[in-house]
Amino acid sequence: MNMMMIFSFQLLHILFSLSFFNQVGIGYGESSWGTSISSSSNKLLIKGGTVVNAHHQQVADVYVENGIIVAVHPNIVVEDDVYVIDATGKFVMPGGIDPHTHLELVSRGIESVDDFFSGQAAALAGGTTMHIDFVKPVNGNLTAGFEVYENKAKKSCMDYGFHAVITKWDEDVSRDMEIMVKEKGINSFKFFMAYKGIQMVNDELLLQGFKKCKSLGALAMVHAENGDAVYAGQQRMIELGITGPEGHPLSRPALLEGEATSRAIRLADFVNTPLYVVHVMSIDAMEEIAKARKSGQRVIGEPIVSGLALDDSWLWHPDFTTAAKYVMSPPIRSKGHDKALQAALATGILQLVGTDHCAWNSTQKALGVDDFRQIPNGVNGIEERMHLVWDTMVESGQISVTDYVRLTSTECARIFNIYPRKGAILPGSDADIIILNPNSSFEITAKSHHSRTDTNVYEGRKGKGKIEVTIAGGRVVWENDELKILPGTGRYIKMAPFSYLFDGLDKKDEIYLNSIQAPVKRSKSTT
Repeated sequence: MNMMMIFSFQLLHILFSLSFFNQVGIGYGESSWGTSISSSSNKLLIKGGTVVNAHHQQVADVYVENGIIVAVHPNIVVEDDVYVIDATGKFVMPGGIDPHTHLELVSRGIESVDDFFSGQAAALAGGTTMHIDFVKPVNGNLTAGFEVYENKAKKSCMDYGFHAVITKWDEDVSRDMEIMVKEKGINSFKFFMAYKGIQMVNDELLLQGFKKCKSLGALAMVHAENGDAVYAGQQRMIELGITGPEGHPLSRPALLEGEATSRAIRLADFVNTPLYVVHVMSIDAMEEIAKARKSGQRVIGEPIVSGLALDDSWLWHPDFTTAAKYVMSPPIRSKGHDKALQAALATGILQLVGTDHCAWNSTQKALGVDDFRQIPNGVNGIEERMHLVWDTMVESGQISVTDYVRLTSTECARIFNIYPRKGAILPGSDADIIILNPNSSFEITAKSHHSRTDTNVYEGRKGKGKIEVTIAGGRVVWENDELKILPGTGRYIKMAPFSYLFDGLDKKDEIYLNSIQAPVKRSKSTT
C-alpha cells in the first residue's frame, strides 16, 4: 500500500469519525450534558481526567473504539460492556514518542541486550507508546539493512518507525534512499561525523547526502562530533596511561561536539536543507543551534534524558562497573551543561527529548576494562524518559504540562510527519494514551525496571509524577504496575516525506537564485 493510499484511508477514517460525532451530538462547545454511545467490543472510556494536548488542556472524558479516539468531551455516557478507567485528578496525555533508540544494535560483533520486545516492554511501562529506531545498512546496502530490521521488529509489542543510517556514498546508496522514502516509509537519514574508521563520513559525503535528502523531502540527521579529533584525543589518553572510563570524556571534550555541530549547520545552510542534531549533550553544541535558529535556519536540537538529568562525575567512580555504565557518545558532560540544556529546552532553543537508548549489560561493558575505547557505548533511558522529564522539567516549574506533551510526543510527531495520527488526543488519532498521577511518586532501580540490562544509570532516582496507565493502540498495556503485552502486536508506522520543516524552502532557493547577479557578461580580451 503506497503512502497516498494510507493517507486517503486515514482521512476517510477521520471524516467518518467526525460524521459519527455529529450524529450523536458531540461538540466542543457543549459541556453540560452527557452523550450516550452504544457499546460494542474493543471499547474504552477514560473518565474525568485533565486531557492535555500540546496547546490546550481541559477536563474531559476520552472515548476509544477499535484503537482510535472517537470522542473527547465532558460527561460521555456509555453502556455496561465498555471498559472504564477513572482518571479524576490525573492527567490524560498522548503516549510518549521516543525519536532516538537503538534496539538489537550490533556493534563490534556483540548485540545490545534489549530487543524489539524487551525494549518496547520497558518503553510501555514508562509511558512511551512509539519509538523510532535506526536501520543500519549491511555493507552499505540500505535495502538489505531494512530487511534485517523488519525481521528484528516482528516481535514488537508497540508501534515503531525507522530512520536509516548512511555510511558511504555511491549511486546504489542514492537509489536506495529513494526506495526508503518512496516505498518503505522512512523520511530521515542519519550521518555519523564520529567513529573514525567505522561509520564516520567526511564533508564531501555529508554534502552529497544533504542534497539527496533535500530532493527527497527527507530530514538529514547528524551525530555531531569531530571524529578525526576524537581519534587523536583517544590516542593522547592512551599515551598518558589513562585507560579507564574517565578517558572517554577526556578524549572527546565538548568543544569537539560544538565544532562538528557548527560545521554540519553551515553545510546544511549551504545546501538549504533542514537539519536535525541528535543527542545534544553540551553548551557548545546548544549555542551553535541557538545561533542558527535565531538567523532563521531550520535546525532541530534533540537533547536526551541522560544529558538533562546526569553529569559526568560517575565516570570517575573507583568501581569500573559503575563508571563504565555511563559511557556513551557524545559523553555525559560536567555539571552545568545539564542545567543549560534544561533551560534551552524550556525556552525553545531545543525542541524535543529522546533517549539514545542502547543498553549493554555489565559483562559487555567489561570488554573495555583495560581500554576505554572498547567499552560499548550506550545507556538506558527508554523506560525512564517520561518520568524524568516530568520530574526534572515540570516539577521544577521550568515548563508547563502542555509543554511536556509537546516535548515528549507532539513535536516528534510533527517533525516526522505523523501528526495528528500520533502525538495528540483528538478524534481520529490513534489511541496511544497515558494517565499520569502528579501526586504519586516513582523510584528507578535495576531490580524493578523492565530492560534486560543489569544496571541502570538512574539507579535510586526518586521523583514525583507517576505514569499509572499506558494505552497503546486502544489496548491497556500497563496498569497496576503490570504489563499486559504480546509479541507481534506492534505496527510499523510509515512516515511521509516533506514535513513542515520543508515549507517555504523553495522560496528561499528562488530568492537566492534571483540575488546572485551572475554570470557576469564580459567581453573577451583582445590582447
